[in-house]
Amino acid sequence: MKKLINDPRTVVPDMLGGAVALAPAQARLAAENVVVQHPLRPLETRPVAVLSGGGSGHEPAHAGYVGTGMLTAAVAGDVFTSPSTDAVLAGIEAVAGPAGALLIVKNYTGDRLNFGLAAEIARGAGTPVEIVVVADDVALHETVPKARRRGIAGTVLVHKVAGAAAATGLPLETVARLARAAAQDVGSMGIGLEPCIVPAAGKAGFQLGDDEIELGLGIHGEPGVRRGPMQPADALVTTMLDAIIGDIGLGAGERCVLLVNGLGGTPPMELDIVAGLALGQLRARGVAVERAWRGTLLSALDMRGCSLSLMKVDDERLALLDAPTAAPAWPGSGRLNPQPLLPARLSPERTAPDAPLTPAMQQFRAAVLAAARALEEAEPHLTELDARAGDGDLGASLARGAAAIRALPDAAWSGPAPALSAIGNAMRRAIGGSSGPFYATGLLRAARRLGDGAATPKEAAIAFAAAVAAVADLGGGGEGDRTMLDALFPAARAMAESAARGGTLGQSLASAASAAEQGAAATAQMVPRLGRASYLGQRALGVEDGGAVAVALWLRALADVTGE
Repeated sequence: MKKLINDPRTVVPDMLGGAVALAPAQARLAAENVVVQHPLRPLETRPVAVLSGGGSGHEPAHAGYVGTGMLTAAVAGDVFTSPSTDAVLAGIEAVAGPAGALLIVKNYTGDRLNFGLAAEIARGAGTPVEIVVVADDVALHETVPKARRRGIAGTVLVHKVAGAAAATGLPLETVARLARAAAQDVGSMGIGLEPCIVPAAGKAGFQLGDDEIELGLGIHGEPGVRRGPMQPADALVTTMLDAIIGDIGLGAGERCVLLVNGLGGTPPMELDIVAGLALGQLRARGVAVERAWRGTLLSALDMRGCSLSLMKVDDERLALLDAPTAAPAWPGSGRLNPQPLLPARLSPERTAPDAPLTPAMQQFRAAVLAAARALEEAEPHLTELDARAGDGDLGASLARGAAAIRALPDAAWSGPAPALSAIGNAMRRAIGGSSGPFYATGLLRAARRLGDGAATPKEAAIAFAAAVAAVADLGGGGEGDRTMLDALFPAARAMAESAARGGTLGQSLASAASAAEQGAAATAQMVPRLGRASYLGQRALGVEDGGAVAVALWLRALADVTGE
């Protein structure tokens, strides 16, 4: 286990100390793990105080939601452990005025007991207190009665509704009624891809196979309701939405808000994918999504996974969700983009009219498609090479480029120059990172060196050399830098020498491929001087450069077909 902590026994106060230091409108109670709004209004004029909390490990919940318009105070226990009754009572006494306090409690035994006892003591001291219990985990619908379900990420939406209602000055009974109704109308379900690690334990609470996930899990590192196979994101979103919609009775034409919540170890990329899929599926079901939020809002330490929450809304509840708040972790307005897609407005490319391909161009296309196929088949190998000395995207990038080449229309193959231009433009659109610009630049430069007719071996060698020079100019590199140029430069020399001796195009390409293979093999003993691999220095030794290997692969495929 590797975690950025000092001592597992002090993670909660250490965490709260850092969080509050970054939140000017918050303060922490001395000797208690309680975060409160600061400054507070004078006691007699305070609105209903809204408090929540629970075990730590759910950050940014709950302290992140302390701020005007949301929580008045948050009470933190140890990791995945309910806070004590005294801590909850200290929070109530610190923030509640004559208007009283509302406690929002996730439905776990320890939280209900300690918040409930603190509420009873506070009532005995004269403070009006109401409790709202959130039990939104719909995955438990076949396991336990609804009143005994867990409270998970939908709790954040209840915080927002209650906090906004309290901020308007409504009485305690009304704030509690609105919060209870919100809790009744929210449903959530989570999935776990990998378990979390509790600091004090130092190891995962359960183990998953490479192709296994947990479905219907809580937020305390526990396994889910059932274990199943890993599936594409759209299938997992369907599973979660089916369960939530069926439980809360959300039908076509009804209105809701959506919360896409990461469990702590899920990157924004994946949460955005899930959000887009959920919005699309809800639209297909005829459900009107009024607002949607995406982020890590109520986590389970570093668990990989996510949850979806849906809450029914009407105009009154939506206004409370839209009300402003100063809580630092609230993720914003949640308003959806009414026009997320615009036409690219690219100028149409000029292509030759459709005409039967000449035998020479048929062979040219066959050779190029063979090169594309070689890159697709080599995707795992190129990915492995690039991952050992770079960012691991080379195989997938070149496979996308290969697919773009195969998709070119017949009109693109009217001659060598138009074909090279079309290939270059297809690759620049299909490939991100550095490979796309490099290949596109080289191909476009080569196209300009060729005429409209068939190229002689010497003309092809000159065009190839021009392409290599263009790549070198663009990247500012040369031989010995451990890049694709270490295969391209030897190939260009070999091709020119073969053509000068009177070799055929197939023979010249075969010489170029052999030279490229030797150049790629030599990169394993080069210290990289350019690109991401240069950050590794001596650690890159022993691994061939993926870009150079790719050059050797497609050159060999070109040579094999052309030589036939």
